[in-house]
Amino acid sequence: MSKSIGMVELSSIARGIETSDYMVKAAQVDLLKSSTVCPGKYMIIVGGDTGDVKASMKEGILQGAEYVVDTLQISNVHEQLIPALTGSATIDERGAVGVVEFYSIASAILAADDAVKAAQVKLIEVRTGYAIGGKGFFTITGDVGAVRAAVKAASENRELFVQSTVIPRPSKQVFDSLL
Repeated sequence: MSKSIGMVELSSIARGIETSDYMVKAAQVDLLKSSTVCPGKYMIIVGGDTGDVKASMKEGILQGAEYVVDTLQISNVHEQLIPALTGSATIDERGAVGVVEFYSIASAILAADDAVKAAQVKLIEVRTGYAIGGKGFFTITGDVGAVRAAVKAASENRELFVQSTVIPRPSKQVFDSLL
């Protein structure tokens, strides 16, 4: 089975917490993230084998009912995506920096997965909605050409895309602020 992730975003915090409990009880999944997001919503991200994530998502959508505002499911996620989502990514080398921003959390997660599949880059972080008005964005580092290719792959023809940038030689202070 492939490593997969699923996300349910709800407009109710109380229903979100309850739904996360149903989701982890419905299948053998890891609760990767379960938290409030701006503006006053709740996000649940689970990971595991594809079949278990599908079962968990089905239960999450059922229990979240009318409070579900967005969902996402990715089968065969890139190995860097989960550490970048959970804040446990490690960066050994400094390079160019790419930033890609979306109005949607789901769009940012999908685009981050596409970016690391498109080029030899390292995901620094995928930020999901908290203290950024419900937006999502991700940061990557690597060789400037690879970062440009990854940013292009992540931002082309995307719904809810806001902006992207590539910084070829970021200052140490700026790079350190991203870690």
